[in-house]
Amino acid sequence: MATLRASRAWTRRQFLVRSTSSLAVAALGTLAKPSISRAADRAQIAGGIQSGDVSDGSAVIWARADRPARMQVECATVESFKTIMASASRDALPDADFTAKLLLNDLPSGQDIFYRVRFDDIATGIAGESRVGHFRTAPAAGQSIKFVWSGDVAGQGWGIDISRGGYRSYRTMLENRPDFFIHSGDHIYADCTVPSEQKLPNGETWRNLVTEEKADAAHTLAQFRGNYKYNHLDEHFRAFHAEVPMFAQWDDHEVTNDWSPTGSYDDAGREDDGTPRLVSRARRAFFDFMPIRDVGKRQGRVYRKIAYGPLLDVFMIDMRSYRDDSWNKGEDHRGWILGAEQLAWLKRELAASRATWKVIAADLPIGLVSLDAVALGNGAPDRREHEIADLLGSIKRAGVRNIVWLTADMHYTAAHYYDPNKAQFRDFEPFWEFVSGPLHAGTWGPGELDNTFGPVAMYQNGCSEAQGENLAPCFGLQFFGRVDIDGASGVMTVTLKDVDNRDLWSVDIVPQPQAPQARPAVVAQHS
Repeated sequence: MATLRASRAWTRRQFLVRSTSSLAVAALGTLAKPSISRAADRAQIAGGIQSGDVSDGSAVIWARADRPARMQVECATVESFKTIMASASRDALPDADFTAKLLLNDLPSGQDIFYRVRFDDIATGIAGESRVGHFRTAPAAGQSIKFVWSGDVAGQGWGIDISRGGYRSYRTMLENRPDFFIHSGDHIYADCTVPSEQKLPNGETWRNLVTEEKADAAHTLAQFRGNYKYNHLDEHFRAFHAEVPMFAQWDDHEVTNDWSPTGSYDDAGREDDGTPRLVSRARRAFFDFMPIRDVGKRQGRVYRKIAYGPLLDVFMIDMRSYRDDSWNKGEDHRGWILGAEQLAWLKRELAASRATWKVIAADLPIGLVSLDAVALGNGAPDRREHEIADLLGSIKRAGVRNIVWLTADMHYTAAHYYDPNKAQFRDFEPFWEFVSGPLHAGTWGPGELDNTFGPVAMYQNGCSEAQGENLAPCFGLQFFGRVDIDGASGVMTVTLKDVDNRDLWSVDIVPQPQAPQARPAVVAQHS
């Protein structure tokens, strides 16, 4: 069936109108209810709307109501909604804090899709406001791909200061018009408060929007949910998510700093299966507020593969939920960070992938020294490094090529090239790892690299010793990365960028054939 391609050349006025949180458009076709009721009788969209986990023919749509309501979603290939190509509904109930998400299937590939969302009051049936969002499905052969990644939002008490532009990085990322966004984790800082004011090193004052749920570290389900609601107070956050689908993973601050599966608990105790209630509450809030599809037999699984056309498979991994319960140290030299089941899944799926590029979206870097992550310091593999060595060796033996690792977490930006000729463990093919963040949090300086897998810092940028660590977002050292894959040549260009949309550094990587002796080749690096 033929489809119409919707123009992406929106005017500034169209963009501002569509992005405004108070936007109200016509009711949804024949489902519309009489409009004689007062505004207070109408279910409202509380916060923004989001799409996520977009593939060649499906997408998840998310929104939150202000009361018990039924979410109605319609989508079309043109913004006028002249022809409705799909519709679906889902109830938003108190048990999920009035959030609702649903999966749209049978969408055309490589197509701009416009969707509109409204809530109908369950008690009265009265229709509420509608808002329009957009995403683009994964392309067919020959079409280019552009996406961005980063992480770390509202960390260290640096919340929404409206006078300083709020979450400016989201506005900058939207200016790049990406096809999708990989959020590498730390969507929230549940363990950090957002005070009304913080002093800056230049003597000025940072003034936050404040909410009751962000007055204390999160322990209750309501507090965890309140952390996600806080982000929706920012206009740039809402505008970005209405236009760009998100591939979401989590890290530690969705629960608490440096958490492990059974080693992180509070006075609430444990569930019947031994899981700390702190972790189960945090996981529930994460899945309530993320546009993420259910995968596997086990509910609440974060790791998954998202196929984005013939050029790209994205492997979202979870380096939190299955790790050992201590920091990355110990005399027994045993440790794990992926866990046996996830590691076997990742090796199997990478070997089976027929996409040109395989992006491993990790919530932690593998070569930067950290007791909370993988690397311990120079030398042969130890503890959690054994899993990474197993994975890299498996990739080489399977002849898998064109693997790139993307992450955030470290609160600075860097490009690492892993060279077996410089490594202690050498049974792997060279590859790149790119680090970029924070989106809106304190900035730190570059960390120490571990020679176990031979990483070389080709570029790094963070705060200086003179600036001091935990540098506030207003000083400009907020980072994200952009990836462009050319539809004709397959060349991947990775560009590290800052909040002002400046290109800090980039590299072009030529795809290699699936042959045992292939090597990743660098065409050019640009500072």
